[in-house]
Amino acid sequence: MVKSCTWGKNIRYRLGDDQLENSFTGKNLVILVDMHQQCELGTKKANKILSIRQSVASNLREGTLVFHSVLFDPLLIESKTPATVVLMLSSPENEVLAKACDALYKFASKGDENKVILLGLGALEHLYKLLSHEDSLVRRNAVMVFGIMASNHDVKKLLSELDVTNLLISQLAPEEDVVTHEFATLCLAHMAVEYTTKVKIFEQGGLEPLIRLLGSPDPDVKKNSLECIHLLVQDFQNRAAVRELNVIPPLLGLLESEYPVIQLLALQTLEVISRDRETRILLGQNKALDCLLNILENNELSDLHIETLAVLGNCLEDVHTLQQIQLTGGLKKLLSFLEFSTVPDIQKNAAKAITKAAYDSEIRKILHWEEVEKFLLSLLDANNDGVKVAASQAISAMCENIDSKCVLGLQGIPQLVRLLSSDNEEVKESVVTALTNLTTASPKNASVVAKAKGIKPLMKTLNAQRDGAISNAIAVLTNLSLQEPFRSSIQSHGIMNALVGPLRSTNSQVQSKAAFAVAAFGCDADARTELRNVGGLGPLVELLHSKNEEVRRNACWAVMVCGSEEQTAVELCRLGALDILEEINLSTKHKNKFSEAALEKLLDNYLSQKYSRMGYLSPSNIITNGFYDCGQVKHGGKFLSLEELSKQELTDRRAIIFINAKPKKRSSGGTGRVGEVEGWAQYGIEGVECMELTAGNGTVESLRIRIKGQTNNADAITGVHYRPPGQDTD
Repeated sequence: MVKSCTWGKNIRYRLGDDQLENSFTGKNLVILVDMHQQCELGTKKANKILSIRQSVASNLREGTLVFHSVLFDPLLIESKTPATVVLMLSSPENEVLAKACDALYKFASKGDENKVILLGLGALEHLYKLLSHEDSLVRRNAVMVFGIMASNHDVKKLLSELDVTNLLISQLAPEEDVVTHEFATLCLAHMAVEYTTKVKIFEQGGLEPLIRLLGSPDPDVKKNSLECIHLLVQDFQNRAAVRELNVIPPLLGLLESEYPVIQLLALQTLEVISRDRETRILLGQNKALDCLLNILENNELSDLHIETLAVLGNCLEDVHTLQQIQLTGGLKKLLSFLEFSTVPDIQKNAAKAITKAAYDSEIRKILHWEEVEKFLLSLLDANNDGVKVAASQAISAMCENIDSKCVLGLQGIPQLVRLLSSDNEEVKESVVTALTNLTTASPKNASVVAKAKGIKPLMKTLNAQRDGAISNAIAVLTNLSLQEPFRSSIQSHGIMNALVGPLRSTNSQVQSKAAFAVAAFGCDADARTELRNVGGLGPLVELLHSKNEEVRRNACWAVMVCGSEEQTAVELCRLGALDILEEINLSTKHKNKFSEAALEKLLDNYLSQKYSRMGYLSPSNIITNGFYDCGQVKHGGKFLSLEELSKQELTDRRAIIFINAKPKKRSSGGTGRVGEVEGWAQYGIEGVECMELTAGNGTVESLRIRIKGQTNNADAITGVHYRPPGQDTD
């Protein structure tokens, strides 16, 4: 009997039951064709399937017709290249199609490289047509190839272009077999990572069969369907849809699965959909909270505790759900579990859940009643930096509750101050943020910070790498400055010098806090002098140009405070603050009360500038030593200092008047005839409306002069001198 025959160099036929193994290249394909027909009929079918030329087929028939009464055993076809099998996907024979798909499945399963080869050979286009084939076996095997190949990125891209989702969804029908369900859901799960595919699955009605398959007896079908649903519900539209399709009961049922991967996926899906309030209500109605708490109490399910806490964390954000947990004693159980847990991820996720929940005032009250502060403070002593960060953030959130703020302040501030010395920048930022919230509108907590020796580490934090740490450190120091003893202590640490860097920051939050701090500390003359000496006025003036409204407002405030004395006001004007403020006040959009007050303050403390710009002085303006009148400056013109004026040549134009009022002599006689005031003019003035001296304690305190009219070069005088009565005059 003929055992085998050969056609060409690539194809070999073998009669028998043994399949041909793939060669070492991993690219050979074996196709098993079961042809239970008589030899003659089998030969004719082989001719048709393989398109064998007549001359070759005749030779084969001559060798096989002798055994026409013997049925063929399964016929094995081994191909050295996958291209041959891809061609067989065009065969009209169902059995050949099924076997070809099966061979391609095995070939693609061997690695990503083989998937790329099949992609290049156009296998997907042929397989796409087979998804709607009338034969269920052909459809099943084609789906298997799609399922195994869809993990490749390029394959997914082509599948999306072919719009294969609708055909795959049709394979989820109840009448299809389990294998078809398994690989159809696998393919959809691979494709659902793309947003466009999610939209197609939703629009083509894929959610309903996927949810139905969560009850499949096959664990692989459950897993694939669940994974696909988990990806789909990342989109809020799908979350609402699965809620309407009653997805919660089957998801809760899967929490009792014997397969951890299914339990994990179910919890992850519950975590996503429970972000919506409507779903949280349904979870309560379906007694999901008890189920979740039972998982936490079961130490054998410790690998699920993190995901379980994530779901419960979402439930804590809903007041009604939280009240339900509290009434059943579940909240105490939860906090007790958290308090004794030493798993960093559990501690961290629990703190994050409290942070999210604490944004609601009613929830903060409930958490305070359950003494959540004790748990949060215990986390500050954890050995994990991530836990410390999460705990600090939760403390910040709970500070919105006054009672919690008091408890956390007294017990937590010393711990937080110690953490300011951490080498971890994220820890430092979260800790100083918590201190900001604790000390805001709380003089008592500010005192605790000072008593805990927090000023020095806060000053060091101004040099931190994170902008958030810097801005919040400034905020804490500003909160402390509201109390005189602490303000003096902070100033002794060189606060104005330390603020120069933040004033130059490119971060608007840092700029705003720094300018606000300058306003807070600038009420002290020594602080203003320090700021002036260290070059802090320049960057402060630059902030007046900021496009950020808060930065601009705080900068105006700081300029107003610092401009309350003449020396600083003169320097601010020299740096251009006056021009910028005038520009701001001309804008209806940028003008604010602080910009108007700052402009007025600068002018009132630099009367020479004011008289030159405005052409008048207010009744409350008192001219003192150093006042000069160089004439009114035109809009846009530069106001020159005395030094700059002195370098100009004398002309016969506008008079420049300078007032020099200072004590010359002192006497203990108490006669009141003490002191001398001298005034001189380089040029003349038309007239002096009044001239008044103010004296006290035997000394001349000020010279008040009101000037009116226009200058007249003919009225030039060489000097005006005043001496007390009884003394000789020049």
